Amino acid sequence: MNITDLVKEINRLKASPVAEEISRRMREFEDLHGKSDYEWFSELCFCILTSYSSAELGLKIQKELGYENFLRLPLETLCEKLRKGGHRFWEKRATFIVCARNFRNIKEIVTGFPDERKAREWLVRNVKGLGYKEASHFLRNVGYRNVAILDRHVIRVMFEYGLINEIPKTVTRKKYLELEQKLEKLAEELNLSLGELDLYMWFMKTGKVLK
Repeated sequence: MNITDLVKEINRLKASPVAEEISRRMREFEDLHGKSDYEWFSELCFCILTSYSSAELGLKIQKELGYENFLRLPLETLCEKLRKGGHRFWEKRATFIVCARNFRNIKEIVTGFPDERKAREWLVRNVKGLGYKEASHFLRNVGYRNVAILDRHVIRVMFEYGLINEIPKTVTRKKYLELEQKLEKLAEELNLSLGELDLYMWFMKTGKVLK
């Protein structure tokens, strides 16, 4: 398989019911952009939870706790909630969420940057538990379209269709930006944003359109 095959497959999906599902999901992200700091903080916690875990589990815990519990629960109680919720790294993620409370005005902070790339750099430097993938995930979910979420599914698709020669063992900042640039070219050819392209590629490996 090659890049031409990947373009054909995504164009096929763009002409299928999957396209409306992805459009609906992107509208939900845009709607969240207009919500309060509290809801942005809840989404930040969701993205912290997905690291070394899954979007499904993060979503389940987010629905169970809500932003009030993310903001208010004592560390010990939050640890127990995450442990009972099934998170493998419950203690570390609870600690990261408590640390993130310093940025409960996260919407104000992020929207103060001129673009999402600069906001992402700040997030990675300042919010414990966020790497480039998680920071990009957060930004996409609060309505920014032009960052790539390079999780294992997306990287696997890139490898299978020849965009990259091997799956990197570690993804440094330099490697992340290099891979993102490859996806930018693909997104431009497909007339998609990076946020939309991610959902199509994720669907190709999982059969799901989540956030």
